[in-house]
Amino acid sequence: MLKKPFFAFLLIVITAIAIPAAGLWLTDGQKAAPTKQEKEPTVDVVRSDTQKTESVPLEEYVAGVVAAEMPASFEKEALKAQAVAARTFILTQTLNGEDVTDTVDDQVFKDEDDQEQMWGADFEKNKAKIEEAAAQTEGEVLIYDGQPITAAFFSSGNGQTENAEEYWQSATPYLVSVASPWDASAPNFEQELVLTKQEVEAKLDVALPSAGTVGTVTDKTTGGRVGTISIDGQSFTGREVREQLGLPSADFEMTVAGEDVIVTTRGYGHGVGMSQYGANGMAKEGKNYRDITAHYYPGAEIGDVQSFLK
Repeated sequence: MLKKPFFAFLLIVITAIAIPAAGLWLTDGQKAAPTKQEKEPTVDVVRSDTQKTESVPLEEYVAGVVAAEMPASFEKEALKAQAVAARTFILTQTLNGEDVTDTVDDQVFKDEDDQEQMWGADFEKNKAKIEEAAAQTEGEVLIYDGQPITAAFFSSGNGQTENAEEYWQSATPYLVSVASPWDASAPNFEQELVLTKQEVEAKLDVALPSAGTVGTVTDKTTGGRVGTISIDGQSFTGREVREQLGLPSADFEMTVAGEDVIVTTRGYGHGVGMSQYGANGMAKEGKNYRDITAHYYPGAEIGDVQSFLK
């Protein structure tokens, strides 16, 4: 994740006395009423349009991230899974002393004004749906071995998620490759892009053939993406090609056609963690948000954010 040193330090205000665990939850989806001892944590977010820091109540922040990061048309259980992931992400940023922006460098966050502009006539309906999804998971975060996880997520995959070490070079026990067949229904599952041959040669610093397939894939990842590819005698990782050419995914094929390069990709995003379209597909099959997070973050469990804010 890219960070900018001049951003304000992330601050979460916590209670002096935590709520007893037995009082946090009633049944699934029903939360205990706040006590006078409880004070909602806040998140300091540097807004990209003004470069000013705004202090946002945690649950309002979570709803604003879900609104920005996942289509409001998605199933409620998918939205709830996204809310838990968003809350977990901001917790790990806090514990690591990281700065927080409202951009893809961290998590995209949209406040009410942004949401109204984005949704127009559907603002009230969408806002209520997303706020309800966040409220029904209030305070819930994902933990592994007693610590909050890195709750990575992405739009859609190629039918399989990726091992963390095959994209970020660092193995993580709960960020491992799992099947994600629901990705096939995503509108961005397979895409075709046309780049100029000159652009590809310049960005990769290679000479391309006059026609035919570009490069030879020398290794595939566990998730079926390009691990390494040899182009004009040079070796690139799939991630390097994806980032240098601005491709949606590291699962790609390239073919020279005249002065153009036709690129076919499958999936959208880095492929590590939870597939958002996969989550929606699971929800459509009747799975709840706990099922979804358990599938995409194997071994992670639901915990309480207050446990870490002391």
